[in-house]
Amino acid sequence: MSPPSRRLQTKPVITCLKTFLISYSLIFWFTGVILLAVGVWGKVSLEAYFSLISDESTNAPYVLIGTGAIIVIFGLFGCFATCRGSPWMLKLYAMFLTLVFLAELIAGVSGFIFRHEIKDKIGVAYNNAVTSYNGTDTKSAAVDNLQRKLHCCGKKNFTDWKNTSYFKENGIPVSCCKTDKCSPESLKDLDKAQAEVYSTGCFSLVTNMLEANLGVIAGVSFGIAFFQLIGIFLACCLSRYITNNQYEMV
Repeated sequence: MSPPSRRLQTKPVITCLKTFLISYSLIFWFTGVILLAVGVWGKVSLEAYFSLISDESTNAPYVLIGTGAIIVIFGLFGCFATCRGSPWMLKLYAMFLTLVFLAELIAGVSGFIFRHEIKDKIGVAYNNAVTSYNGTDTKSAAVDNLQRKLHCCGKKNFTDWKNTSYFKENGIPVSCCKTDKCSPESLKDLDKAQAEVYSTGCFSLVTNMLEANLGVIAGVSFGIAFFQLIGIFLACCLSRYITNNQYEMV
């Protein structure tokens, strides 16, 4: 049995580690709530945009919802394990944080490495959406929303519409108009439409925006990933101190 003075020195350390780990777990839980909310919002509000780059409904919102729900559960589990002071629970919590760290790190590196491939896929998908545009389906609605919000027209410019079936019957979509006063005759004539529709292509705007924010996105992603290391360190340290303290009291 160790001297009382040594046990008295260990208890403040355990209390301090518990405080830090509970604070960390609450922050971790809050990030799960944010992911859950973003996933629900994406499913409700961005379904049209997701359908634009995929022939079928994407699973991205469900991945966010599932990841957020798991993080919420394990964030609460981390708080419970810390309050209970259970070494095996803390080790399980550290193991989960390690898996989250590795998953986020792999996702961040993969996104950075394959960014050009992703860019090409977006270009092909948008070109297909313009070619198959009919003004009524989900992809058409996504194209219209994108053109209105970004003040753009077509993939490279408004002339991309001239070879589409929609243009032959209806002209350039109304969503390309700078104002609400575009005449049907102007939309069917590229020379007249030039003064009334947006001249910038949507693809360049989207890709420029992505590239401009790539550094920020990568920094935030890696920052969140390495944030898990703090939790892993605290959980392992607390588990070790609690185990050592139990041995000292025997």
